[in-house]
Amino acid sequence: MRRVIAIAVAGASLAGCSSFSWDSFKSAPAPVQVQLESTPPGADAVTSVGPGCKTPCTVSVAAPDSGFSVTFNLPKYESATVPVTVVRNPGDLTTAASTVVDPNPVVAELKPTAPPPKARKPRPKRPKPAAAAAAPAAEPATAAGTPFPDPNALVQR
Repeated sequence: MRRVIAIAVAGASLAGCSSFSWDSFKSAPAPVQVQLESTPPGADAVTSVGPGCKTPCTVSVAAPDSGFSVTFNLPKYESATVPVTVVRNPGDLTTAASTVVDPNPVVAELKPTAPPPKARKPRPKRPKPAAAAAAPAAEPATAAGTPFPDPNALVQR
């Protein structure tokens, strides 16, 4: 009878081992901090895996294996989507596993949706009044071209 009980216990324990998986020992990937920035600041940034914020900000993302994208929206600006790749380093006996996102920080430059204002045409310049009409009549200059009288002319009188 003891043998039958021992065989039954051994069989039950072996059946439990067949459903056992080594994946249960693996921990969930640690969340990665991703910095989000935009030009101009204040855009709504939303990741394709869920979290979002107003730029500039930092979000904690449980990075998927295939990567994700970040979409930036701001009124009066075109929206922009930036792809983000995820690189996982499995580690070994001496180093720990790590997850890196590229690019970090994720930066988007948003462009205005409205066309730029039209350049104003320069106004035609009005002609200035003639300088001779505005200036008082000048006294005639002497023969030497100076405003002083010729000393020889005074002596002859």
